[in-house]
Amino acid sequence: MASDVELAAMRQAITLSSFGLGTTSPNPPVGCVILDRHGVTVGAGYHRRKGEAHAEVNALSAAGDTARGGTAVVTLEPCNHIGVTPACRQELINAGITRVVISVIDPTSRGDGGAAVLTAHGIDVETNVLPDETLTVLGPWLAATRRRRPHLTWAYALDNKDRQPVNEQLTADLRSRADLVLSDKTIEEGIPGGHAPEHFTLPDDLSGDLRQWLSACYASGSRTILAVGAQHSGALHDNLDCVDEIVVAVEKAPRTGGLAAATADLTPAGYELADISPGSTGVRVHLRRPKPSPARAGIAQPSMY
Repeated sequence: MASDVELAAMRQAITLSSFGLGTTSPNPPVGCVILDRHGVTVGAGYHRRKGEAHAEVNALSAAGDTARGGTAVVTLEPCNHIGVTPACRQELINAGITRVVISVIDPTSRGDGGAAVLTAHGIDVETNVLPDETLTVLGPWLAATRRRRPHLTWAYALDNKDRQPVNEQLTADLRSRADLVLSDKTIEEGIPGGHAPEHFTLPDDLSGDLRQWLSACYASGSRTILAVGAQHSGALHDNLDCVDEIVVAVEKAPRTGGLAAATADLTPAGYELADISPGSTGVRVHLRRPKPSPARAGIAQPSMY
């Protein structure tokens, strides 16, 4: 069982992994913390984008020789193959790590998987540590990889006559989690210039079949997309099964007279309330599809991580 120190380190690793949101795709956002043999944090790192060092390598580099005999706490199972970068399980073995604490097993692992190889080398491995918390960051990537289409969030203003300022604020607040932002007919990176250009390209404009467009986005490296504005309602309302999350900006109702601004059709069937955030002029209602359990997040597709 993971110790309190390891649980705290895992939550630190989850936080670190979020720094890679909007830039790591098509790779997953991963964080890692190294504890020395006494349980003291001596290294930490995260994966920034494909082609650069993985989280484990960055954390080991920060720890140096103090990693020997220590513990690696990582949000996703260390990779087990040599791709653009070396296999992380071998880097952990070479560094003299004696215990590895993993939150989520990588369902795209090739062969036996990194955890199995680490165990075969005599390293103590513990898995399934705080998986639900890890999925707050990793969940969209896992869902996209399982389905072979990006995780799609639709944000819009409800019955707001002056929608443009609201849409601009929604874009500013939400874009850093997305690989692509679709506003009106403009498509751009969530974090401009954030992805490795040799592994990520912008798709063509959305036209015709939404599902085909999403498949093209996935093939070009996108794993998360933010669509902003009620102008997308025509395409998205007819394909709500492709929409994973909805963020609705609702203006406060007048103090006297009339019905409240929020109407019964605010929440489509198949979604649940995830969060409601009050603001100075209204609230933001965050809806999402019910989350699958970590066990159901499995994938049988090869990863390029």
